[in-house]
Amino acid sequence: MTVAEHEKGEVEIGIIGLGDMGLMYAKRIVKAGWKSVNVCDLPSRYEQLKVKLKDSGLNVLRDGHAVSRKSDFIIYSVEAENIDKVVAQYGPSTKVGSIVAGQTSVKEPEIRAFEKHLPEDVHIVSCHSLHGPTVDPEGQPLVMIQHRGTKEKFQLALRILSCLKSQVVVLSYSEHDRIMADTQAVTHVAFLSMGTAWKTQKQFPWETPQYVGGIENVKVHMALRIYSNKWHVYAGIAIMNPAAKIQIKQYSQSVSDLFKLMIQEKEEEFTARAGEYVFGKTRNSSREQILLSDSILDQFSLSSVPKDKRKPNSHLSLLAMADCWHSLKINPYEHMVCQTPLFRLWLGITEYLFCNSDMLDEAIHSALYSKDIRADDMEFYSATKGWAECVDIGNMVTYQRRFEDTSKFFESRFEESKKMGREMIRVIVTKTHK
Repeated sequence: MTVAEHEKGEVEIGIIGLGDMGLMYAKRIVKAGWKSVNVCDLPSRYEQLKVKLKDSGLNVLRDGHAVSRKSDFIIYSVEAENIDKVVAQYGPSTKVGSIVAGQTSVKEPEIRAFEKHLPEDVHIVSCHSLHGPTVDPEGQPLVMIQHRGTKEKFQLALRILSCLKSQVVVLSYSEHDRIMADTQAVTHVAFLSMGTAWKTQKQFPWETPQYVGGIENVKVHMALRIYSNKWHVYAGIAIMNPAAKIQIKQYSQSVSDLFKLMIQEKEEEFTARAGEYVFGKTRNSSREQILLSDSILDQFSLSSVPKDKRKPNSHLSLLAMADCWHSLKINPYEHMVCQTPLFRLWLGITEYLFCNSDMLDEAIHSALYSKDIRADDMEFYSATKGWAECVDIGNMVTYQRRFEDTSKFFESRFEESKKMGREMIRVIVTKTHK
């Protein structure tokens, strides 16, 4: 027996919380040959999970106490808003000398909960896979945080999670939260606002001439991808990360400022607002751009509207994103090491617009002078204000209601869009991943 085989037979791994991500982790760890993987969810789901996971190789236990008492490496895979409550409940039962990690997307409240409720003889080595449960983790960023623990324990955590075949990025928890605010939070709000605007207009974008082809397909699929997932995934990132509120507020302000210039037709001021800070060097560089050609992106269309019937779009969402980055002096390329598939696509379509002078000129002209799309832009402006206010107030219930209300409007196309969206991500990530 090799040292690795012995370790996989001796070390017990625990996962508290069997949502989509927790279950994905558990199955991959078992598949990698770790013999003792203890899992649990809510005690009320115990009997159901025992039946469901009967032949999975997982050891289903009744609750977090049972998992914590016997496991050497424990992952809390619960919602960010519940992390303090769950760690307070099960943390005191943690095995002496074990490693505890969390899979939340906001680390400050997670680390605070660990420090408050875990025994001092426990090591804290946290993690965060920067993708959803349906995305292949191979090659995707995996943030590792050695907060309180020895080098040996950190290396053990790395060996266990090496089964994901992800690209490891070592950060502090504060660095993690700042980068997540810069990348995930604003990206999500932009797509959430698009969906809310389309729903308010009672409009399926794939049936509308200004949302046909190329980067419009990315907008549609990624918005539907978010709304087909669980609301709490995005609420925690936005509401519980203080840095995220700053970014979201500025994005909403950028949308507002640009929309006011649009309706006043102030072309010179509008044109000068954004783009050069972020994309000036990119236009003249030899760096390969993120997106593929229109001809490939056109394959991922839900629309039956012929491309030659396409109408110009103002791309207010993208113009405002560049303006937001400019206002906050953020260079998004600096965060590519911690990119999510959504952020890669969001930066990609923004880059695509600003590095194509004909498309950019068309968007600016449409924003200022095309009355056909003014109603759409007004609804997008209103939607961003609504989402920004919801996040600023910090009300989870309101966030959930807003999210689910829009989600219901699009749910009939979720399955088709999910398939196309997964393939779009695979093709683009395969092409551009370094």
